[in-house]
Amino acid sequence: MLLQENQTIKRVDMIHCALCADAPCNDACNEIEPSDILRSIWFKNEQTAAQRMPEKNPCITCPAPCEKLCVRSGKVEIRDIMNRMYSQVKKECETPIPNNEDALKCDICGIPLENPFLLSSSVVASTYEMCANAFEAGWAGVCFKTICSLDIHEASPRFSAITGNDGSIVGFKNIEQLSDHSVAENMEIFRRLKENYPSKFILASIMGQNEDEWGELARLCEENGADAIELNFSCPNMAEGGLGSDIGQVPELVERFTRAAKNATNIPVLAKLTPNVASMSPAAEAAKRGGADGIAAINTIKSITGLNIHTYVAAPAVHGHSAVGGYSGNAVKPIALRFISELGLNPALNGMHISAMGGVETWQDALEFMLLGGESVQVTTAVMQYGYRIIDDLKAGLNMYLAEKGYRSVKEVIGLGLDTLSSTTDTLERDTVIFPRFIKERCIGCGRCMISCKDGGHQAIKLDENRRPVLNGKKCVGCHLCLLVCPQKAIAPGIKRVHSYH
Repeated sequence: MLLQENQTIKRVDMIHCALCADAPCNDACNEIEPSDILRSIWFKNEQTAAQRMPEKNPCITCPAPCEKLCVRSGKVEIRDIMNRMYSQVKKECETPIPNNEDALKCDICGIPLENPFLLSSSVVASTYEMCANAFEAGWAGVCFKTICSLDIHEASPRFSAITGNDGSIVGFKNIEQLSDHSVAENMEIFRRLKENYPSKFILASIMGQNEDEWGELARLCEENGADAIELNFSCPNMAEGGLGSDIGQVPELVERFTRAAKNATNIPVLAKLTPNVASMSPAAEAAKRGGADGIAAINTIKSITGLNIHTYVAAPAVHGHSAVGGYSGNAVKPIALRFISELGLNPALNGMHISAMGGVETWQDALEFMLLGGESVQVTTAVMQYGYRIIDDLKAGLNMYLAEKGYRSVKEVIGLGLDTLSSTTDTLERDTVIFPRFIKERCIGCGRCMISCKDGGHQAIKLDENRRPVLNGKKCVGCHLCLLVCPQKAIAPGIKRVHSYH
C-alpha cells in the first residue's frame, strides 16, 4: 500500500519542527533518531521511515525527554508523531524497503548515473568542497556553477523569499550571477573532482560572450574532466549585453552558440533554456538544429520581491534599489511542469535528453517531472533551505515507489504522464460532477467551506445548528473549492460522478 497517495502523517503534524542540524532530540533516545523520522515525514517519505523504526514501539510509555530537548521548547509533539507512525503507517507497510538502489540507475545521453538526481548550476555546486560533500551524501552528479571569463562582483544581500505561514520558504528570489572563480581555478576543481569521484557526473555550465568563447569554454571543460556541457542561455541576472536569458529568447542565437560549443567538443551538450518566454519549443528546436543532445529547463523566472512598502513613502532615494531577479522554489513547480510537458510532447525533440528542474523538494515532485518527460532531475533551492541531506529521502522515496508499482527501472516511468495530458481543457468531462464529501469526525465547525462557497463559489453550502456543513446538490457544481480551503482536510471528493443539471 503506497501511503503517500493519502498521507496519514503530514508536514502539518510537525509544522514547528526546525529540521535541526545534529538535532538535540536525538540525544534523548537510544532507540530511534527522531530527527531522521521527522525529516522523512517532511519530505513525504514516511513509509520508508516507518520501516527503519524498531519492531517494538519504544515510545508508548516513554516520558518523551526528546520533547524537552527540542529547540522550540517542546512545541513538536514527537512522541505522538512516533506513536502514530507505528499505529498508522508501519503496520500498513506491505512492500519492504528495497535492498539496493539499482532501479534508480539511469543515464544522461548514454553516460551512466547512479540515480537521477543532480545539483543544478548555482551556489550549491560552486566549489570543490561543496561538490565533494554532495557526492559523499549520495547525489549522482552536479551541474557546476556557470563558468565564464567575466569579472563577477556579487551584490550583498542578494536573496529574498516569500514564506508560508510556518515561516518556511515557498518562493525564493536571487540576483546571484555566475562563478566568481577564474576559468583556470574551475578547471582545477574539475580535475580534482574527476580524480577523486570518477563515477560521479560533472555537468559543466558555461556562458560565453561570442562564438569563439562558447567553443573554447566547452573544449576546456571536456579536457579537464567534464562529462557533459550545459549552455546557460537563461540566467535572468546576466541579461546585459546580450547574455543569459537574452540569448534564450532568440532562437537564432541559441542555434548559433549551441553549434559553436558542439563543434568544439565530443561530449554531450545540453541547452539550458529560459522560462521567460511564451513557448520554449522555438528555442529548444533551435538548440537541436545547432547540435544539442538535450535540453535543461527551467531556469529561474524573472521576478520582484522584498519591496519595503513603509520606507518608500518618505524618501525612496535613500533606501537603495530593488532589482529584477530569478524566482525559484516550490512555488514555480507548476510553471516548470508546464514547460517540461511542452518539451515532452514536442515530436521535433524526440531523442533529446530532458534534464528537468524547477521547485523540486520531494521525490514526488521529481516523479512528476519524470512522468512528463524529464530523464534527470536537478535541484537547488531545496538544498539551499535544507542541505544536501535531502538526497536520502529523494532516493529512498522514489526507490520505494518503483518497488511498490513493480517497475524495475526508473527509466520505465519517463513520459508516462504525457499520453493523458492535454494542452487545452477541451477533453475534460463536463456533463457530470463529483460532489464533495464531508468527513464529520474531522470537522471542527469553522465554516471556512461555507464562506468560500458563498463568496467565491456557488452558494451551495450552509451550516446546520451544530455548525456542520450541509450541501445543496442543486447548486453545487463540483468545483471542489471547499476541499482546498478546509483547514482540517475534512472534505474529500465524492465516491461517484453524478449527472450535471446545470
